[in-house]
Amino acid sequence: MNALERGGQAYRLVYHVAVPPAVFWKFKTDFDNSFVTDNRYVREHHVILRNGNDVITENKYTTGPDVFFRWRTRVFPVEHRLEFTLLNPRQCNQDFHYGTIRIEPENGGTRVTQVTFFDFWGATFWAHNPWKGGMKNFLTYTARWEQATARRLMHRYSDV
Repeated sequence: MNALERGGQAYRLVYHVAVPPAVFWKFKTDFDNSFVTDNRYVREHHVILRNGNDVITENKYTTGPDVFFRWRTRVFPVEHRLEFTLLNPRQCNQDFHYGTIRIEPENGGTRVTQVTFFDFWGATFWAHNPWKGGMKNFLTYTARWEQATARRLMHRYSDV
């Protein structure tokens, strides 16, 4: 069954990060880090398992149910692409949540394209809520946080 047949909501988020793609790729695939909890929406973050190009992480968020969201991320280094899937959607009061992140060079920096499909009770309201607490506000904050954090930590991921 494809995403459209499943129902739910989707978004395509595209933004620019002012760091080279190689640096951003290292930043984005540094799963075992402590900086992710600097994001106001992430309370806890742990790497559970690495198996080849699959990484299992758990996150607790400051909004939503007080449970660990367990994510499987598949890393495709040649394509600079990540595929993520929520492994325990029912426990997180969701029907499904998955997507892709692709990074590409753009104007001396990195273009990030994230496409996500999800469904949970209230997803339509959240997706169309234009105020604080809605999807647009959440995604804008998250993209800006990632832009600033990648620039701040660029020295950590640079080969220079």
